[in-house]
Amino acid sequence: SVAATERRLALLLLSAELASLLLTSCPATKPSMLNVHLVPHTHDDVGWLKTVDQYFYGGRNYIQHAGVQYILDSVVAELQKDPARRFIYVETAFFFRWWSQQSRSTRNIVTQLVQEGCLEFVNGGWCMSDEASTHYSSVIDQMTLGLRFLNDTFGECGRPRVAWHIDPFGHAREHASIFAQMGYDGFFFGRLDYQDKDRRMKTKEMEMVWRASASLNPPTADLFTGVLPNGYNPPPGFCWDQSCSDDPVQDDPALEDYNVDDLVSRFISISKAQAALYKTNHIVMTMGSDFQYENANPWYKNMDKLIHYVNAQQANGSQVNVLYSTPSCYLQELNLANQTWPLKSDDFFPYADGPHDFWTGYFTSRPALKRYERLSNSLLQTCNQLEVLGGPKSRSGPFGKGDSDTMKRAMAVAQHHDAVSGTEKQHVADDYAKRLAEGWAHCQVLVSNSLSVLSGSEVPRVFCENLNISVCPLTEGSKMFSMNVYNPLARPVSWSVHLPVNGTSYNVTDSSGNVVDSQVLPVSKPTQYIRRGRGYAKYELVFQVQAPPLGFSTYSITLLKTDRPRGPSAPTLSGRAYLKVTFDPNTGLLSGLTNLETQQSVQLTQNFYWYNASVGNAESSQTSGAYIFRPNSSTPSNTVLCVCQNSVVQEVRQQFSPWVSQVVRLYEGSRELELEWTVGPVPVEDGFGKEVITRFDSNISSAGYFYSDSNGREVLERRKDYRPTWDLTQTEPIAGNYYPINSRAFIKDGKAQLTVVTERSQGVSSIYNGSLEIMLHRRLLRDDYRGVGEPLSEPGEFGNGLVVRGRLLLTLTPPETAADSHRPLAQGLVLQPLLSFQEGAPKPTSKLEFSALQAALPPAVHLLTLSQWDSESVLLRLEHQYESGESKAFSQPVTLNLQVHTHTHSAVTALLPCCLLYRLSLLCFDCSFFS
Repeated sequence: SVAATERRLALLLLSAELASLLLTSCPATKPSMLNVHLVPHTHDDVGWLKTVDQYFYGGRNYIQHAGVQYILDSVVAELQKDPARRFIYVETAFFFRWWSQQSRSTRNIVTQLVQEGCLEFVNGGWCMSDEASTHYSSVIDQMTLGLRFLNDTFGECGRPRVAWHIDPFGHAREHASIFAQMGYDGFFFGRLDYQDKDRRMKTKEMEMVWRASASLNPPTADLFTGVLPNGYNPPPGFCWDQSCSDDPVQDDPALEDYNVDDLVSRFISISKAQAALYKTNHIVMTMGSDFQYENANPWYKNMDKLIHYVNAQQANGSQVNVLYSTPSCYLQELNLANQTWPLKSDDFFPYADGPHDFWTGYFTSRPALKRYERLSNSLLQTCNQLEVLGGPKSRSGPFGKGDSDTMKRAMAVAQHHDAVSGTEKQHVADDYAKRLAEGWAHCQVLVSNSLSVLSGSEVPRVFCENLNISVCPLTEGSKMFSMNVYNPLARPVSWSVHLPVNGTSYNVTDSSGNVVDSQVLPVSKPTQYIRRGRGYAKYELVFQVQAPPLGFSTYSITLLKTDRPRGPSAPTLSGRAYLKVTFDPNTGLLSGLTNLETQQSVQLTQNFYWYNASVGNAESSQTSGAYIFRPNSSTPSNTVLCVCQNSVVQEVRQQFSPWVSQVVRLYEGSRELELEWTVGPVPVEDGFGKEVITRFDSNISSAGYFYSDSNGREVLERRKDYRPTWDLTQTEPIAGNYYPINSRAFIKDGKAQLTVVTERSQGVSSIYNGSLEIMLHRRLLRDDYRGVGEPLSEPGEFGNGLVVRGRLLLTLTPPETAADSHRPLAQGLVLQPLLSFQEGAPKPTSKLEFSALQAALPPAVHLLTLSQWDSESVLLRLEHQYESGESKAFSQPVTLNLQVHTHTHSAVTALLPCCLLYRLSLLCFDCSFFS
């Protein structure tokens, strides 16, 4: 209606006015001079060498001297001394803790500092997230958690306008797209590949417009992006933190070591040199670094003097003007400069800071933690949904008090760029896992309460978290039990379950009482070895379950007999009507894959290899470590093969060595092949660390191209030994061709596409034509000299090395229909069904099936979020999950007619209506950049 349009226009104008008012707090600049924007800041890792708690309180300073609470105390005190001073803060996880401990008077002071622009929040998420190993849904959640706190506490004045990722080790296009859609004006980062940075400095392209989506119409996902000149450190010689050794400004001529003239001269020289790399008469200098400003007085006292003495030189003809500033104020000046910027459309992976120093190892580092984080996200979304569907009794019900907040905060911390990335010390990784486990416990109470409301059954529920190693005490010892299957997706799902049991024949019935086909097979020897004394099941009961959209179904399982199951037969897998898998009769290795629907066949082999980790050589002393992947040769070593077969459930078990095994499974009616791999403990007795991969070799003519996802969302084209924006000099032919994947990677030619879908973040490459290799596990004996100070050698539960188990899903399709398969497969692994168990048969009064939806959402529409916002509001996020042009069937726009009976929030972070996301118009770009 006209009235509604007028209201939206009024809101838009109001937002523009608010933005203008916010930026009036920016200091005055001098248009005819070089303006140097000093940005005082601290970079506070939400865990790295110390845990989150240790960093906040300043504990265990023998590891690293750092105490965040003292930083905020000191900065707030110093900002009050001079209204010209500025400071920016990033990590809301720390600020939230600090704020909760402050008096009302201190809170009033901080609020005034925020309103006056002296204290500015940038980024605003709970943490500064990793960009390689994070899934976009978890990134959005952690940003929401931080931004909501800032909005609730400070209103519009607390809203960050700049994304600030100064420390992550490479930058994902999807992150930039998310920031743009959240309404940020710009994005600044510190780490850039050394070759890319060298070229950009020469061509004055350190600042650009990043076109961060090939599917969204410009400028929806366009974002002004700047590379900071010194990483995130101050210029050399101008660090005045108590942890630094640079000389202070000594300005009394009567005293020894007077140095004002020298410091001023050097600063002006550095400023002019930096200005030569940028396009305008404004440059930014980051004045701070890791955990600095614990004593803010030396910083501000010396910066005050620096500003005074440098600007005093203007009377002598100097054209340099120094001022306290913030990233938002700097961006405002660039906006006023009305420049044209180069355009960037790919991403910033992989990152290298030297010829043999590729930061591509962390794509796989700590694979168990990466999987636990992904499973925790799945549980969190289920927890959020059931909190809504079960109502208030979900938080306080027959099983006690439960909540989703504990898991939300644990998951938000886990997104930090030294958490899920796997680049922390071992005791810190243990702390992240502990926090997630606490979140699981709180969510399981909530889930039990909610399911009791929805099903009408208050029989206690058991959650078996070790089903992947055939451990579940209830199913192992019970003769009759029921299983609830909750589906967090907004479409029906089919899922295969493996339950540890001790009987050989069971009767399985669904919610309607229909008998479900089931099979029993022996627990494999690798599984027995992994679980040791934690379980005693001899067999696994395998059957397929179905669950309705956003709802649950119930299955009843009854023991029939305990005889010995049938023995193994030949290794031939053929799923009904869809897939055929062949194996080499001599080796037992995979040899071919056929799509029976499309009559496509490819020659396909798969094996496991490892790269010996470099310990340094004549070319470089660089070693492989938590961050760095550097093999000591370009040819991986093969493993020994031993084949074990069992076709009871259409599977082949392969034993490659004492520490590498795999089960190849093809389920009835499945269009994908499942590969369950087990790796570890990785042997290191020979003195070499090892980087373990699995490689698929096919006759697909991929011509050096392969494709990987960006944070689980859009897909980017990769090309061996190539970078889209500069002429690459390849110095590490393996590590320099690795990229991160969160959910899928594929190779293709004109006829066939082979897609691999993963259930955790990993590293991927295509070194040979028609091949795709995925790094599964890393165990290293050297540190890589990037700060962690210990080798990446995880001890595992029994102290002899970590054992990791995971799954890959393979599909073979025509390229034009491949997304129709891999999109729902990937979402199904990210948000997988939650299984819970109850002893005995369901009561007659229990509701055995439930769906919160009257009908499933269209295939193109994904339910991203359904969670309780407050006591009266629900947050609902829906997204179109297909890229533009990737699917003839599902890439088209979709119109939904939703009947929602609760208040919902629009905008990607649910903090502002979309019409309020006013942004600066810094989006002029030069199309000739690609010519």
